[in-house]
Amino acid sequence: MKSKALKWLTTVPVALAVAVSLAACGGGSAQTTASPTDALQGSDQKSLDKYTTKDVTPLDKIDKSKLGLISDGTLTVGTLSDAPPNIYIDKSGKFTGYDNELLRAIADKLGLKVEFKSTGFASLLAQVQNKQFDLGSSSISTTDARRKTVGFTNGYDFGYMAVVAKKDSKIKGFKDLTKDTRIAVVQGTVQDDYVTNTLQIEPVRFEDYNTAYANLKNGQVDAWVAPSQQATGQVKEGDGTVIAESVVNTQNFTAYAVNKENQPLIDALNSGLDAVIADGTWSKLTKEWYPDRETPATWSPGSKAVTVPKS
Repeated sequence: MKSKALKWLTTVPVALAVAVSLAACGGGSAQTTASPTDALQGSDQKSLDKYTTKDVTPLDKIDKSKLGLISDGTLTVGTLSDAPPNIYIDKSGKFTGYDNELLRAIADKLGLKVEFKSTGFASLLAQVQNKQFDLGSSSISTTDARRKTVGFTNGYDFGYMAVVAKKDSKIKGFKDLTKDTRIAVVQGTVQDDYVTNTLQIEPVRFEDYNTAYANLKNGQVDAWVAPSQQATGQVKEGDGTVIAESVVNTQNFTAYAVNKENQPLIDALNSGLDAVIADGTWSKLTKEWYPDRETPATWSPGSKAVTVPKS
């Protein structure tokens, strides 16, 4: 698998990301108003530094009565059920995955319970902003367009995406994706935006990751552009598929989505995130869920004030 840095230019219009933040998108033709940009070059920290907070409110200063929760003492969380290793339901029926287990640890620091509810990504951000959920947990890339609809915590993970193809395919990486390629994406995702607006190719949109991958396996599509985490969780030995290329994006980090008017909850979650970073929980969970992955030296989670303990 090839790996290199990925830069998402924040000035690129993200038509699908805006649309999904308001309501679920249909499967019709997307507007490709963006001029082509090379999203596969380098990575700087300008966007990250613009949003990452300098520090956080101390945990003992968090007033839980001001968090505006749907249910007092409980975080009501919208999440996905089919995107391992980040967000999924295990065989026992438990919502789990890296993102959700990290959120449980953050909630524990805040003395809060967590109630997960399954939803689709296409409607998640709108549901958060409409206060159907207190927050969204779904490996959400924090694009500027999405910030027009919802607020975000500090980052807890860096982003990266992959192109998945059949083992005998001529598609060996992003450079091989053309207008003649049938490319699967999950609608409303950053990958949908990338294919539509940066590559200016009309993708084949699916509601969830399982269906997108199934259509690749049965030959209905030629490639699947997916979050690398979900690609890793889906591709199994014997499937006849391979992760052809994976690219890293430290600019638009991954964070929890919160109603943008609820700054007290954003502040509280940022405090809890710094606490689980400082005590080593973040490092432990990251190693547990991503045993073979290295965190880029140019990126770190949480606020600028917290330090990841040395292993």
